[in-house]
Amino acid sequence: MSKTKLITVNKQEILELEKGFWTGGSDFYEASADSECLVAFPGMAQALTNSELAKTASKPKRWRDLDIRLKGMVEPGSDIVMLTYEARATRENGEPYAALVSTGYVHRVNGWKMMFHAQTPMESSSDD
Repeated sequence: MSKTKLITVNKQEILELEKGFWTGGSDFYEASADSECLVAFPGMAQALTNSELAKTASKPKRWRDLDIRLKGMVEPGSDIVMLTYEARATRENGEPYAALVSTGYVHRVNGWKMMFHAQTPMESSSDD
């Protein structure tokens, strides 16, 4: 018989952090990313320091109509949480965007910090 581990992290808190990475600027990134974060996007896969990651959000490239559909969340330890979701949003220029996203957070003395983030773009025309 398999035993399901209960998630003790506040899901809403993590989802609010996640939304902030879509809509926030460099100050939010600086405050909410860990000292080093592993990122994987098409064309970029590397470890970035907190300040390097914050610089990627310095230009106000805002997203509109963000819809996050949580697909799964695991908490392998009391200080780590991983989530996977489908994101749909509209870029600043009006172009639709959709991706499968995975993010990892680690709990530090000053709260949850993003330590891993990956996006795999998908067709954005689907309405499911």
